[in-house]
Amino acid sequence: MTAPTPVPTTPSRSKLGWAVSDTLAIAGRNLRAMQRVPEVIVFSTIQPVLFVLMFRYAFGGAINVPGVRYVDYLMPGIFAQTVAFGSINTGVGLADDLGKGLIERFRSLPMARSAVLAGRTIADLVRDLGVIILMIVVGFLVGFRIHTNVGAFGVAILLLLMFAFALAWVFAFIGLSAPNSEAAQAASFPPLALITFASSAFVPLRSQPGWLQVFSAHQPLTITVNAVRALVLGGPTLTPVLQSMAWSIGIVAVFAPIAVARYRRAA
Repeated sequence: MTAPTPVPTTPSRSKLGWAVSDTLAIAGRNLRAMQRVPEVIVFSTIQPVLFVLMFRYAFGGAINVPGVRYVDYLMPGIFAQTVAFGSINTGVGLADDLGKGLIERFRSLPMARSAVLAGRTIADLVRDLGVIILMIVVGFLVGFRIHTNVGAFGVAILLLLMFAFALAWVFAFIGLSAPNSEAAQAASFPPLALITFASSAFVPLRSQPGWLQVFSAHQPLTITVNAVRALVLGGPTLTPVLQSMAWSIGIVAVFAPIAVARYRRAA
């Protein structure tokens, strides 16, 4: 009697492999959703373009930055402001999915708990990259120039993406804690406005009151803007780059676990 031919088996995928696969599937779903609603992308790019035109042509003549043209000083701040405000979409999107019952469906599926949040943040990171590229084009059109080299500018873009990814986890937690998408947007704006406008994004810190300078000089958006400026305009880069990376990694380390924990409790 001939022995049966053994059936080849596929080795089981590791938990990490399944988590990565689930994350990419959710990211793909969110990217396809963005394509179906292009108005979201269009309106998310109008605001930073208006900021560029307003500060470049309306306020730029009144702001003096010694040793550098204001447009070259401004654009790194615009880049950081753009990805910061874009991160609100992570929380708003999750709050919307929660209100529609999609989060409950995802939680009932045999998938990694972190995949929904990681997939959302990765999809938003792709959108952020597209918006950064658009803002670079707009910057060059209004006179912005790189004073270092392409490699340093590439590192600056990576720092911006790290910062965007970190903030996305903050707003993911806010979105999952809010009762609806409108509340998520309303809750996200005050802290975001604080770190954006109380920073070195648009004006030098010396123009601010002394008590405000203490906060502005040590908050993450200022640190990231300073690092991007150093990489684009020249000057010492190691310390500001390491500080920016430390802030981004620290924010993810704090908010990613609590966002995942909040997701597990979401109804």
